[in-house]
Amino acid sequence: MPTIVSSGNGRGALPTGIRILSKGGSALDAVEACARVVEADPTDDTVGYGGLPNLLGVVELDASIVDGTTHAAGSVAALTGFMHPITVARAVMERLPHVMLVGAGAARFASEIGAEEGDLLTPASRDAWVSRLRRAKHTPASIATARALAPVVSEMVDERGTVNFIAIDQRGDIASAVTTSGWGFKYPGRVGDSPIIGAGHYSDSRYGGAACTGFGELAMRNVTTKTAVDRLARGASASSAAAEAIADANAPVSHGSRLSIVVLAATGEHAAATTKRGVRYAYQTVGMRRAALRPRAIVRRRSR
Repeated sequence: MPTIVSSGNGRGALPTGIRILSKGGSALDAVEACARVVEADPTDDTVGYGGLPNLLGVVELDASIVDGTTHAAGSVAALTGFMHPITVARAVMERLPHVMLVGAGAARFASEIGAEEGDLLTPASRDAWVSRLRRAKHTPASIATARALAPVVSEMVDERGTVNFIAIDQRGDIASAVTTSGWGFKYPGRVGDSPIIGAGHYSDSRYGGAACTGFGELAMRNVTTKTAVDRLARGASASSAAAEAIADANAPVSHGSRLSIVVLAATGEHAAATTKRGVRYAYQTVGMRRAALRPRAIVRRRSR
């Protein structure tokens, strides 16, 4: 049955994707459409318009998309000034012989394709940045002229989530998409797991898809979502693949790190796991009138 799963903050966007799937639309179109809804929502400070800025007050966006049937992928990182990085990522996949563009190159390409431009820093996200600067004994003027940002970033950084979507359509094709403004008040140019294929998310229509939120650096070091899909390929259930992927990623860390994953198997089975209590994920099928939330399994850190 056509299904979409997402991180909890994607719940409000799922009906948009379900409408596409119910009319026979593709999983790829569904996940992109869902991502665009959250990217345009100024109340979600982890994604797109209204996302928290970097240390210098600039909102930098990362996004990527994967076609699980062809394994084609597109990705952008540290993109500024454009409303919908997920659409730019898809254009990278479909129009270029590349997978990833970053920074100025990503912005140039976004401009070339006529992507929607916008000032992403809302008054609310700017106020949050100024307040955080004040706690670190800085102002916008002082941080702009600081000779070294590294000593400040550890005081400023706010580990934030993102939003992700995995869908399976009527043909059984699977696709996934992730979009984020990354950690709040990060060092300029920081790129997390979201645009890294196999870390932030991965899809294979034969087996399923997986997507992460949380401590992106941890997912990058362990290619966490690819390992989850590999477990599905070996016959693991969605719940087992999710829990084991999180446990493996967190095992070498000396302290608990926030990392969450959602998994959608090719059978339509879905599950999620996390290291933090209270984190839920969302899902909706074409047979459901509205999206629902479900708890994620808690995975405790274990030694290797």
